[in-house]
Amino acid sequence: MRAPTFWYRHGLISTLLAPFGWIWAVGARRRAAKPPMHRSPIPVVCIGNITAGGAGKTPIALSIAQLIPGAHFLSKGYGGSEVGPLRVDPQRHSYQQVGDEPLLLAEMAPCWVAKNRIDGAEAAAAAGASCLVMDDGFQDPSLEKDISILVVDGGSGFGNGHCMPAGPLREPVEVGLKRADVVVILGEDRHGIASLVAPKPVLRAWLEPEAEASVLSGRKVVAFAGIGRPAKFFHTLDHLGANLVEAYAFPDHYPFHPQEIHELTVAAQNHAAFLVTTGKDFVRVPVGQRDHIGVVQMDVAWEDEKALLDALAPALGHMPHL
Repeated sequence: MRAPTFWYRHGLISTLLAPFGWIWAVGARRRAAKPPMHRSPIPVVCIGNITAGGAGKTPIALSIAQLIPGAHFLSKGYGGSEVGPLRVDPQRHSYQQVGDEPLLLAEMAPCWVAKNRIDGAEAAAAAGASCLVMDDGFQDPSLEKDISILVVDGGSGFGNGHCMPAGPLREPVEVGLKRADVVVILGEDRHGIASLVAPKPVLRAWLEPEAEASVLSGRKVVAFAGIGRPAKFFHTLDHLGANLVEAYAFPDHYPFHPQEIHELTVAAQNHAAFLVTTGKDFVRVPVGQRDHIGVVQMDVAWEDEKALLDALAPALGHMPHL
């Protein structure tokens, strides 16, 4: 789905939908009150958010896993057909089977998809994982977490403060904060998020394009994205100095049809421009149409990496590097 604009402002539509948001909030509170069902034999670090899409969980998960030798990812495999537990093979599995995010995660470290996260945790532990990094599951009480990291987009914050469908919240802010050990503000804090989440510890981070993306500076570009907030990607291209002649926004996790990719390719050819997208979108492009599409990969830059390691230490202190 694409986040509606009224989620990020107060107005008539959000007011009319507010009673439904209150019902959603009641359900979220009840779910949050349930005790964890299972304790994994290895540490569990959960990267989550309390808004619908676009907060930046996946790049944060990738960055954190790089700091933990032997870490495996665990995902429910949103949008995929596999029940699991299944170790993702990017060369063999498609996003229709395992979801798009697990394909990205599996390029960096072993990634398991499992609709039942307890089964997934057991499979990863049996395969020799030293730690589980969850790219989702913040609202799922089935698996006990050693550390829960709440990611908040600095540009959108908590939107209008309402729960779905009146706003972007999956649960009331105060409910989610109770389970969070640390809050990561991704990007410039334009909404006073640090004050809103106090006294929770706050880490600050930014998404930066990889060095290879600098080749787009001064070049004409046609871009497309089906992520939580496509505008963030288009803004990144502007920041790189690219001449963005056309930009196409699709809903999050959008399954691109061959005809649509053909039309995007023709649009780029008509402008004598590069056709580019995100890494998450690229895995949903039909394999035979990927050759002429550029991918802009993003890295996470931490304001204070030592503070991040300190935040991870309570659960992972037995590891030599921590």
